[in-house]
Amino acid sequence: MKVYTRFIITNYLKSFINVLLIVFCLVLILNLLTEIDFFRDSNVSSYFTIYISLLNSPSLVFEMLPFIFLVSTQVFFINLFKNQQIQTFKYSGLRNSSILNILITTSFLIGILSITLFYNLSSNLKNIYLEIKNSYTTDYKYLAVITNNGLWIKDNVNDKTNIVNASKIDDVFLLDTTITEFDKNFNVTKHIQSKKIDISSRNWLIQDPIIYKDNEKNVKEKINFYSNFDYERIQSLFSNLSSLSLNELLDLKKNYKLLNLSTTEINIQIQKIISYPFYLTLMTILSTIIMFNTKKFKSDTVKISIGLFFSVLIYYVNNFFNVLGKSEKIPIIFSIWIPIIFLIIVNSIYTKRINEK
Repeated sequence: MKVYTRFIITNYLKSFINVLLIVFCLVLILNLLTEIDFFRDSNVSSYFTIYISLLNSPSLVFEMLPFIFLVSTQVFFINLFKNQQIQTFKYSGLRNSSILNILITTSFLIGILSITLFYNLSSNLKNIYLEIKNSYTTDYKYLAVITNNGLWIKDNVNDKTNIVNASKIDDVFLLDTTITEFDKNFNVTKHIQSKKIDISSRNWLIQDPIIYKDNEKNVKEKINFYSNFDYERIQSLFSNLSSLSLNELLDLKKNYKLLNLSTTEINIQIQKIISYPFYLTLMTILSTIIMFNTKKFKSDTVKISIGLFFSVLIYYVNNFFNVLGKSEKIPIIFSIWIPIIFLIIVNSIYTKRINEK
């Protein structure tokens, strides 16, 4: 490896690590304040709130990586301009495009490590965080999971525990469902089978139920059955996909298909993860363009402010297309890759003359 290449990579990594640590500390402090407020009525120690804040922070930092890459590149160039090292490179025959190519390679490799190592770590920590947090909420006694055997629900109503298993969901209907009711001593009191249950509200409408109770079998036309779950709540239970690794997302997608649930949000999350190294690299290129085009500005604050403005703008553009993808107004692949393609076009236009800066 050439000396100047090692120098550029080393200084870029230093800038990246410094910005990463600053952002992590800020996220941790904000998380800590949120958790202190959440546990204000609970008998927990201060160390516990710090612990769960640490568990939640990595996943939030992962979401902020595009911002971190942009600012890290700006800090790298600020140091390069201040020490006049950029002029030294020019006198040595090193072109601006060569510096950019080194940053692109480094950023892409960091992006690959981010989705293979950091994302899996942060998702596992997020999963632990959610499990701990749920144990301190009133919803903890209401559980729902999706497996290859369908949807399973544990529901506590009036000192009774109901275990519900449905093979599929069709719109607002549970299909091929069994409900087993237990008393507070976990003795079976009732067993209900139905081909179709309307769960549009929490007062379920069970159609053509077969009821087994006290060794007797009864068949009715319709009955009402109260639950703490409805269709909307069941859908929202599986919306926190950041707590799942890529393999877990793929497994969940298979189970969703078996259950006939929409896999749109899962597909969007998978596409976001796949596209992340490209997105992060493009943010590095954009930051480089900004720094070379604002080189004449004396104030570093102005340069960083311009970078932050574009970072926020890109965030909202991405969010806009994600909403279109989730609502299925446009194909999922378009919702993720159109902003990236737009960034590629913009970066390509402005990098053509980067050696003249």
